[in-house]
Amino acid sequence: MTDVPETTLGGVVDDMRDDDLIPPSPKPIDAVRALELRHLADDAVLRSVPNGAEQCDNCFYYLDPDAELSYCWHPKLRILVGRGWWCQWWEAQL
Repeated sequence: MTDVPETTLGGVVDDMRDDDLIPPSPKPIDAVRALELRHLADDAVLRSVPNGAEQCDNCFYYLDPDAELSYCWHPKLRILVGRGWWCQWWEAQL
């Protein structure tokens, strides 16, 4: 970078250099979430392929059956899943 400040679209001077940026690092919540997700992965049978006719997009807990990816609101998962995925908690839609 040059020593001359650059202007942005709004006309504000941007004199921050890349080497002035603080590198990203994990926060304590990231360690907690990683441990939670590890336990989830150990407990869950989550597959990226359907189990016969059972798949996420026709499961009771798949929030948006028209979406390729959607939120699974099953209490043991609560994550984004693909429409063609399957887990052991699959339940038929009502």
